[in-house]
Amino acid sequence: MMMDLEKEIAAIKARNQKVEADKAWETSMFRKIAILIITYTFALILMFLINVKHPYLDALVPTLGFYLSTLSLDFGKKIWLKHFYRK
Repeated sequence: MMMDLEKEIAAIKARNQKVEADKAWETSMFRKIAILIITYTFALILMFLINVKHPYLDALVPTLGFYLSTLSLDFGKKIWLKHFYRK
């Protein structure tokens, strides 16, 4: 009985470490910058392939869209938690 509890606690601790590492990666600046670079690069290639007039500038649109999606928007979160979130 006691060994089962110890195994369960160890499994929970291991899971928590993985969840914490995943969360750290998801919110890391390194990840955001890497995705920004990849997004800009692919968008730039596409802009050249479809012969847009200003490919370097036009490739910024999806890149900035991704960046805006990474912002936490604290004011919006507070409103959502207060008025819409239900446990």
